[in-house]
Amino acid sequence: MIKQWLGSPLARRVGTTTALAVLLMVMTGPSGSTSQPTAGFVQSFSERSSFFGLFVTQRWLVWAALALIVSALIRVAKWLKSDYAEMVAIPGRLARSAQAPFQTKKPVRFGTYGVLMIVAILLPVFVTDGFWQQSLVEQVAIFVLLALGLNVVVGFAGLLDLGFVAFYAIGAYATAWVTGALPAAAPFGVHLDPFWAIPIAIAIAMASGVLLGIPTLRLRGDYLAIVTLGFGEIVTIFLNNEYGITGGSTGSHQVPHFTFHVGPIKYAWGLGPVPYYYLTLGFVVLFLIIFSRLEHSRVGRSWTAIREDEVAAESIGINPLKYKVMAFAIGAASAGFAGVMTAAQTNFLSPQTFLLSFSINILVLVIFGGMGSIIGVVCGALLVQVVSTWMDHYTPFGFQSQDLYMYLGAILVAMMIFRPAGLIPARRRKREIAMSEAGEGHMDEMLTGDTP
Repeated sequence: MIKQWLGSPLARRVGTTTALAVLLMVMTGPSGSTSQPTAGFVQSFSERSSFFGLFVTQRWLVWAALALIVSALIRVAKWLKSDYAEMVAIPGRLARSAQAPFQTKKPVRFGTYGVLMIVAILLPVFVTDGFWQQSLVEQVAIFVLLALGLNVVVGFAGLLDLGFVAFYAIGAYATAWVTGALPAAAPFGVHLDPFWAIPIAIAIAMASGVLLGIPTLRLRGDYLAIVTLGFGEIVTIFLNNEYGITGGSTGSHQVPHFTFHVGPIKYAWGLGPVPYYYLTLGFVVLFLIIFSRLEHSRVGRSWTAIREDEVAAESIGINPLKYKVMAFAIGAASAGFAGVMTAAQTNFLSPQTFLLSFSINILVLVIFGGMGSIIGVVCGALLVQVVSTWMDHYTPFGFQSQDLYMYLGAILVAMMIFRPAGLIPARRRKREIAMSEAGEGHMDEMLTGDTP
């Protein structure tokens, strides 16, 4: 009887749930020490923890209760005869139904954009907490810019870039260089204001994209990912070791704040985060317009062709190297501006800010929102960054900041398994997949973008 029960599906589900709960308890529990190596493991089960703020009990009881709740929800779903695939598709259907009205009618679409713009402008008026005003710039707007730039490379052109943080670092350190905040002398001995460093930093970041792209973008797939990963690590190590140029691991000198002085007009950004928010918001809107126009242009269609089938794209006259380099340079532009904003607002740069984990974080935002979907990437960045910032600030349910990338990795794995197209998939990619499954269209239509 016991042997028969152990081989039943119920026993397997119970065992899987128990093993997963134990793994999560150990991963999120306290760390051990050299004097007591097993203390962390034991306290992962016995440590006192709050159960949703209602009462305090041992951690294993909290996790057991959560496991029972999840199991009950699954059982209820099966009892209601809910198809799992249908449940997974619910977020996508809701997103598509919300998009449908303003995708088909221009007045509705532009009206929706106008309302969202008004909400974004008035947000600092209603969000008066200093922490959240600061986070709107550092943890939300900056990451939206970075996700938009990486989406051009990964989503539009289909190039896996694991070193995108390098362009962010180049933009930040270029700002520190031209403002005289590095040991290396400023160009021509003139210390510029960070506001006038914006075009210089963007140009240097784009030039870096071109220099990286020309010798390496002849590679494909995993080889390209390895090269970009190496490029990001080279930039980080260079910033960390070259004390005479970048300040090394001790970081830069103080980077001045933005000031704008043309004729009688003079404005200084100062220490408050709100002026930086509005400046960043303006550039976010600018990059949204530019990238949206590029997506529906001949350049965007060439990126799509290269992403779908590089050999077929080259056979109809598209130069893959040219458009790959263009994707890297254009994507690096938004990362370069994000680096300018970080340097001017924080007034200090350290190589420890620009690590590989930062690139992975940005990649998660793109995959979660939807590769190739501008709206999806923005929504994914907003959702993930707001939730992670809230959890890091309020630490609910025993959350620890060092566990953030564990959860981001789990999101990445879950999205690739259950919804690889992302939260809000790109319309062109959905159309191509639907036509391919229906056996409609032909290769030339897909590559040149002449589909109806």
